[in-house]
Amino acid sequence: MEKESVFKWKHYQPDIILLTVRWYLRYNLSFRDLAEMMEERGLSIAHTTIMRWVHQYGPELDERARHHLKITNDSWRVDETYIKVKGQWMYLYRAVDSEGNTIDFYLSKSIDKQAAKRFFKKALATSHICKPRVITVDKNPAYPVAIQELKEEKHKSQGIQIRQVRYLNNIVEQDHRFIKKRVRSMLGFKSYETATSILSGIEVMHMVKKGQLHRQVKSAQNEVEFIHKLFGISS
Repeated sequence: MEKESVFKWKHYQPDIILLTVRWYLRYNLSFRDLAEMMEERGLSIAHTTIMRWVHQYGPELDERARHHLKITNDSWRVDETYIKVKGQWMYLYRAVDSEGNTIDFYLSKSIDKQAAKRFFKKALATSHICKPRVITVDKNPAYPVAIQELKEEKHKSQGIQIRQVRYLNNIVEQDHRFIKKRVRSMLGFKSYETATSILSGIEVMHMVKKGQLHRQVKSAQNEVEFIHKLFGISS
């Protein structure tokens, strides 16, 4: 029943849909590249159709995979990077633990105290996190203020220490590279909604690549089997 509801009314088999979605989120391919690659396999799929699949199943993949992520440790590294949306720069807040495992991300139209609070609330509510003992940030003054306000609101931030040491954030700055490299080839997003849906898929594929799953995914075939299982289809 789940398979029927998720892929209902689609004109292509679920494994083909998931293949194009997975390849787009993981590799530096355009929608037109994928359409040509599918044509070599004897499948005539419009690039706009693949685009709609990515918009629909990227967030779905993120939501389903999160239940299978290993618990992160209690030392967080937080930083923001820049993403162009409709010709304007927006801010992608990202957090990893001290081992480089992704904790969460949040795309914001602004970079201020309120944006930082929204990001921390989202990250602290994530199911695969260990409550942070310390959060390392850069010199952005919004971070300590945001955490202090969350403490005063009796949120989950009680007892968290904020540490502003820039060089300790090298690990999250390095982790930005995969996301930036993938986004750069897209030449920007057309809307905030499009950006958030595609980024969620890119981020979760990055988590899989980094080995953050409870089950080991040591090969591309393991990855295919895992994603197929998430959506209730056989490989």
